[in-house]
Parts: sequence; structure tokens; C-alpha cells
Amino acid sequence: MKMLMEDIKSRRFQRVYLLTGEETYLRNQYRKRLRDALLDPEDTMNASVFEGKGILPGQVIDLAETMPFFAERRVIELQDSGFAKNACPELADYIPNIPETTCLILTESEVDKRGRVYKAVKKSGRVVEFKRQNERTLERWVLGTLKKEGKNIREETMQAFLQRTGADMERIDRELEKLLCYTMDREVVTLEDVEAVCSEQTENRIFDMIQAVTDRDQKRALNLYADLLAMKEPPMRILALITKQFNRLLLLKALSGQGTEKQRMAEAAGVPPFALGKYLAQCRRYTEEQLRQAVEDCVEADERVKTGRMGDQLGVELLIVKYSAESPRTKR
Repeated sequence: MKMLMEDIKSRRFQRVYLLTGEETYLRNQYRKRLRDALLDPEDTMNASVFEGKGILPGQVIDLAETMPFFAERRVIELQDSGFAKNACPELADYIPNIPETTCLILTESEVDKRGRVYKAVKKSGRVVEFKRQNERTLERWVLGTLKKEGKNIREETMQAFLQRTGADMERIDRELEKLLCYTMDREVVTLEDVEAVCSEQTENRIFDMIQAVTDRDQKRALNLYADLLAMKEPPMRILALITKQFNRLLLLKALSGQGTEKQRMAEAAGVPPFALGKYLAQCRRYTEEQLRQAVEDCVEADERVKTGRMGDQLGVELLIVKYSAESPRTKR
């Protein structure tokens, strides 16, 4: 990211860029910055955008070979083309030969670092990976956004906000916009504001439901399940998220037992560092054997539903009932 900003600042551009990584918000923001630095935003004659699968490499190459019309360069954008994940030898062979009058920008959700296109871009241009940001970076970003609007937020409110949004910056941006509209002329964003307008992720509801399960609060667990169904969440998606949660707890249980450093644990489990404490607290309520059994039971429930031996809604409900019972039993 730093090297990309240096390219933009110095106006010494590569002929090909590959923007990737799981942080979609940053990826799109920097794609726009790069594109606007390369070409006047009003210039539509020399800008081309291709999106999705099915793009013909030959068409892109022919366009790249076309001289720009009264401009320094032609800019071609490929968005989620799949070329950096799947084999595209034609484009891989062409990348080292892109003319200086063309800049090719690939924005890809998924890449294969062993693939020829990825290696060609890395050798002849610049690969920029946008990773999830850490807790402190997200806090500074949220605080900076609020301060631009003349607002402030207390630490505990910030934590509550990020727990609702997760670490996805695109989601944070949407929820921030809602908060700004809701608080209007007030200077301080309160916990009540966050609770009033910020939507909870489905995964947060799943987390709360499993928290109720680990607390042996069967009524609350089933009520949360009913809430998810009322939100039109398909039972099989709920089951997939429960399975993911138990797998995550099992991994954290093992890493905790090995004395792994907390930052590495958060990265390995794919959870924001500010949420790690809650996950570890849930881990302590289970033995490793119980977590393994829970994962096995989730897989078995999935198989029963898919083979028609049990309805999806009932299958998930029975799983919740089993693990929220006062004295849960596990198979040996």
C-alpha cells in the first residue's frame, strides 16, 4: 500500500497493477485513487472497465495496444475477472509487453500466488494486498471520521460499535454514516446511539446464541435462533455459521493450550483482536473433546438434512437444545 501511494505521489506509474486482499473497502478506495491519478476522471475516451467472468483476453490485449486519444495513457480496469486465480496464459504472456501508453489495473477478490498471471504482475508491475486492519487502525479511522464531522466517541462506545460491525471497513463506513445522520448536531456519540441504529452482523447473533448455549441458557439460545429465522436467515446458513464458530473455538482452544501469542491467535482464527477475549472466554467453558464432538454433531446434522432424513429448521434446533441443556452429554 505504501509503494502504491508512492507511485501516485511521484506519478511514476507501473504498467500493470494487481489489487487484491480481503479488505474490499480499501481495495476499492485505492483503485479509485490510482485511476484518478492516471487519467482525468472526465476522460471516458481512454478509460475502459471490464467486470466479472467471461472477459476475452484477446479483446483486452487489442485495446491495450490501441494508442490513447489525446492523452498520456490509456487505462484498462479488470474487476473480478478471475484471471489472477485461474489460468490465463494469453494475458500472462502479454503482461511483460504492455506498452508504456497503457496501464492495466486488475482488482481481484481471489488470486493464486502460484499462477502465471500473479507472477507476471509481480515481476513486471506491482501487486498490492489489502489486509484486514488491526483494532487500533480501525479505531483511529473511526475517530478521524467522526472528528471531521465535529463529533467524539468514548472508548467503551467505540468498542461496542466495532463489536457490532466487525473489522470490515465497508460495513463500518455504512454504519458510521447511519450514526452521523442519527446524531445530527450532537457532539458525542453515545452507546444508546450505537444500539439504536447500528445493525448487528448475523455472526454476532450466532456468537450471542452460542454464548447462551455455553451459559446453559436454553430459553435465550432458542429465542435468538427464532430471531435469526425471523430475519429470514436460512437454517442451513445458521448451521454453517454454528459449525464455523465451533471450529474456531476448537482452534483457539488448541492455540491457547500451546501458549500462542494473542495477536497470532486472532489472525489464525480470523477474528478481530478486540473480540478475542470473548472467544477465549467461550473456549474455557468447553473441553477440547466437547468442542470436537460439537463439530462432529454439526457435520452430522448437515448430512441428515441434506439426505432428507431431517428438516433443516428442526435439525438446527435439536443441536442447540443438546448443547444448551443443563448437563450436556457428549458421545464417547
